[in-house]
Amino acid sequence: MVEAALKTLLLLVLAVLATAYTRGWRRLNAVGHAPPVWRTAAYALGLLTVAGALLSPLDDLAVSRFSAHMAQHLLLTMMAAPLLLLGNPLSLVLWGVPPGLRHRLAMPLRRDALPRSALSALTFWPAAGFLHVASVWVWHLPVLYDAAAEHELLHAVEHVIFFVTALLFWWPIIRPAPRLGPRLHPGLQIAYLVAATAQSTALGMLLAVPERAFYPHYTRIATTLGISAVDDQMLGGGLMWSGAHMYLLPILMILYGVSRDAARERDDATV
Repeated sequence: MVEAALKTLLLLVLAVLATAYTRGWRRLNAVGHAPPVWRTAAYALGLLTVAGALLSPLDDLAVSRFSAHMAQHLLLTMMAAPLLLLGNPLSLVLWGVPPGLRHRLAMPLRRDALPRSALSALTFWPAAGFLHVASVWVWHLPVLYDAAAEHELLHAVEHVIFFVTALLFWWPIIRPAPRLGPRLHPGLQIAYLVAATAQSTALGMLLAVPERAFYPHYTRIATTLGISAVDDQMLGGGLMWSGAHMYLLPILMILYGVSRDAARERDDATV
């Protein structure tokens, strides 16, 4: 019953966010200020990724398979969070709600508002990186990971923490509205992402290499299913290990931007 209620709530939230974004896009498009199509596509794909991770059969499978549980986390943190931020959703969602509600939602984001200052502190890159990495490692402790698999409400809390800290982590790189600080130097952006790659790879190796099952819940379930808990954990660790390479894509995009800017400067210098 709790599971059904949580899924209904999530479906409602996704529907509201999709509707508000669409209405905002239409209003901005009518006055000639619609965002690029790729941003809208990224936002839509981000919502679909959340739905795929939490509303599809993958969510049911995560109760009995460690690897499925890991896949959920990777979808939320490596795909859904950056895709939604790439959609730059705040302005469109605000334009998609009634004026009175828009005013109330925008007030906490004014420059002198305390919630904006708090968000600015949380998205400052050392804090954002620490919070995300700490949440990932702490929640992979056997006692918490097993408890989340066994209790639906705690499972939902786990996903919310992963997703929110992933949004904070990606914020300094993608920089959606509101702009909360100066753009990081490209070298610092790359170092930030390389550090994330290293910790994700380390966790994946820790889970995949020892050939030892760490999670009693999945060991018990594996026995009833006639599968190997060690193999399932190694698959989950392999997903985490290989998922770390997702950070290489933004690194390549940053390097491309640096190269493009350098080429423009050379062209301007020769004019």
